[in-house]
Amino acid sequence: MQSEGQEGRGWRARGGVSKESGAGPRAGRGRSGESRARRDARRGRARAPAMGPAARLAALLAVLAFRAGDPAEVAARGDTFSALTSVARALAPERRLLGLLRRYLRGEEARLRDLTRFYHKVLSLHEDSATPVSNPLLAFTLIKRLQSDWKNVVHSLEASENIRALKDGYERVEQDLPAFEDLEGAARALMRLQDVYMLNVKGLARGVFQRVTGSAVTDLYSPRRLFSLTGDDCFQVGKVAYDMGDYYHAIPWLEEAVSLFRGSYGEWKTEDEASLEDALDHLAFAYFQAGNVLCALNLSREFLLYSPDNKRVARNVLKYEKLLAESPNQAVAETVMQRPNVPHLQTRDTYEGLCQTLGSQPTHYRIPSLYCSYETSSSPYLLLQPVRKEVIHLEPYVVLYHDFVSDAEAQTIRGLAEPWLQRSVVASGEKQLPVEYRISKSAWLKDTVDPVLVTLDHRIAALTGLDVQPPYAEYLQVVNYGIGGHYEPHFDHATSPSSPLYRMNSGNRVATFMIYLSSVEAGGATAFIYGNFSVPVVKNAALFWWNLHRSGEGDGDTLHAACPVLWPTSGYTSMDRNSADPAARDLKTKVLAERSWRSPLAFQRSQKSKTRVREEKGEQASGGGPCQHCLFLANGRQGSGL
Repeated sequence: MQSEGQEGRGWRARGGVSKESGAGPRAGRGRSGESRARRDARRGRARAPAMGPAARLAALLAVLAFRAGDPAEVAARGDTFSALTSVARALAPERRLLGLLRRYLRGEEARLRDLTRFYHKVLSLHEDSATPVSNPLLAFTLIKRLQSDWKNVVHSLEASENIRALKDGYERVEQDLPAFEDLEGAARALMRLQDVYMLNVKGLARGVFQRVTGSAVTDLYSPRRLFSLTGDDCFQVGKVAYDMGDYYHAIPWLEEAVSLFRGSYGEWKTEDEASLEDALDHLAFAYFQAGNVLCALNLSREFLLYSPDNKRVARNVLKYEKLLAESPNQAVAETVMQRPNVPHLQTRDTYEGLCQTLGSQPTHYRIPSLYCSYETSSSPYLLLQPVRKEVIHLEPYVVLYHDFVSDAEAQTIRGLAEPWLQRSVVASGEKQLPVEYRISKSAWLKDTVDPVLVTLDHRIAALTGLDVQPPYAEYLQVVNYGIGGHYEPHFDHATSPSSPLYRMNSGNRVATFMIYLSSVEAGGATAFIYGNFSVPVVKNAALFWWNLHRSGEGDGDTLHAACPVLWPTSGYTSMDRNSADPAARDLKTKVLAERSWRSPLAFQRSQKSKTRVREEKGEQASGGGPCQHCLFLANGRQGSGL
């Protein structure tokens, strides 16, 4: 489409609309240009003067120097959203910016007080009708004011110095600020929480976390302090979805943006990037792409009320009217928006259902094999301080050990890991890559880093009977989850003989020992998909399961996921110790056979078909969290009948 001055600058069509007759707002990384340019003109923002050859060369060298920075540092900036510790670190540069703004405001307040004094001084002269111009002194001061004083006021060096100091300070802080990719990642995280927990967008905009199913509204979490989103906030979330062609998510967020902008129309906010016109423009085109031509027409007509000179939107209106005239049924047809899915997640409904309901194991009197006890594993190390054990499930065999670490130990481990956190990756052939279905940061800790880790390894070995020293086990992996942090259904063990695990002579992962280093206010459960149960986060507890059968083959029932964290505390929700055996398969089979008493085969076989039927029907077990009788152990009291 040819550029048509201000209104056509940087705009292009997005799939399904001819370039000549129906162009939507720009869909790329940049933000919409039309309303911004007009708003800048209203606010009196001057355009930067054209740069000469020398200036352009200097600017190019500056850009190259910036891009030549440390790749790890640049990558870390783009991963701020993936860990709560990184998000918390972003508070520091904002505090520095607040200090700069405070100094700027103080300077401007002093300047405005001086301007106010000048205003009242001149005003008093004009209000005094008896002031004779014939007075040579007054005549002189009048001429001086008009020739000199007003010029100094309008072209105040103090004003320029104040804003220059603010800009210079911002440029010094800018390298520590989140990257644009963080904004996109944070927006996608909100959409993930919206999907998994069925959150209402209008509620989120008000700061309320509510699940809406039909006419039923359930409060999932009530923050102590409500924090609402602005129209510009909602617009940015909607635009991220819009740019991805995801109109299922774009439409509700853009609708909320339009609603909020309508309520505050005419109240310009310095920090806002978008406006009502931007939101209407994007929402109209999103509805058109979704097949709702009538909504697109009505929104475009509303846009023209605010910006009647926009020729592109005027052409869109004509196009929509023509389409409705040719196909009247489109005016009444309801658009059914399909939520986008991804090929790698075939168990999405079960996974999200477990995250929402915390489906859990039956109580102990229904299945006596599920019990609570004080566990010593016949180890002298645990005789004086046995571990509180709760059998969560039998197939797969999953055990929860309450209070496995102390608050002090958890805090020490978090402190050791924080400087080394990097974006979590998954194996993809020979490479390790960050992926959208795993959002977190991880750090690997050797036991030589601190005596606390040595003590922890001794405790794990005594409890499980496994050798946790490398190469028989991996190092401790500490994971910190960020905004909507999650890990979609996956296995801990290798599922292919070509896995890098085998080529590194480390063997497959026999078992997983996962410790919860902090609590969460909402979300973050560990969901076992085929087992059809989920375990909520229990601070300082440890979750243990076997990844392999006695034959050495992987246990398919251990497919599990980390549900998105809806409201974290410190973000450190887990620490894994994966036991790997570098020896031959027969040795690995022997290790599992010696521990087979933990998984009664007769009960497993009797329950296997029942579990599969429940999963295929989409049914979930009732209840949630540790069984009630085990709460006696969690509270340090011995319950009767245990």
